[in-house]
Amino acid sequence: MKKELFSAVIGDVMDKMGFLHQFLPPQIQPLRADMVIVGRAMPVLEADCYNENSENLSNPIMSKPFGLMLEALDDLKKNEVYICTGSSPTYALWGELMSCRAMQCGAVGTVVDGYSRDTKGILKLDFPTFSYGSYAQDQGPRGKVIDFRVPIEIKGVRIEPGDIVFGDMDGVCIIPQKIEKEVLEAALEKAKGEKVVQKAIENGMPAVEAFKKYGIM
Repeated sequence: MKKELFSAVIGDVMDKMGFLHQFLPPQIQPLRADMVIVGRAMPVLEADCYNENSENLSNPIMSKPFGLMLEALDDLKKNEVYICTGSSPTYALWGELMSCRAMQCGAVGTVVDGYSRDTKGILKLDFPTFSYGSYAQDQGPRGKVIDFRVPIEIKGVRIEPGDIVFGDMDGVCIIPQKIEKEVLEAALEKAKGEKVVQKAIENGMPAVEAFKKYGIM
């Protein structure tokens, strides 16, 4: 997938199949333009909080620093993507030390519905990170992970554990497991077809004629 596919062709194929809302919001971008992320979703649910260490709470998770974030990190498996949402975009959901641990677990990247920080360190590690951008404010006193390996939604896009996450400089799309085989086969076919169309146009074929002949544009 990394070698042959790109987000646009995958999105086009899912559109044709009737899956019209599979792209995450355009604010979620790679920290560096050449970063590509391909892996299985490990969804993480975050929530805002207003005390870093609180006592006598009805939910014991809320009394833990970061909630279940450390447990979620340690539970990452090979070829998985840490994908997180649920909080307000007022603090960073990802950083350098988290990237180090994720890499040790064999994870292939992260997608957060919010900001990341420690940008220089993450870029040095070359760990594919997709976020709203860089912002150093810490999640410690502001947010906690309340669950993981559960279904989540990001701006109406549902992400189930194990769905394929594909991201590049043009965006991040989610391929549901139930259609992944059909999507990947069709996307590979379309990518090959686009190369044929491009060559025809470069050789002088008008766009109308090219679309009429190949059905691709």
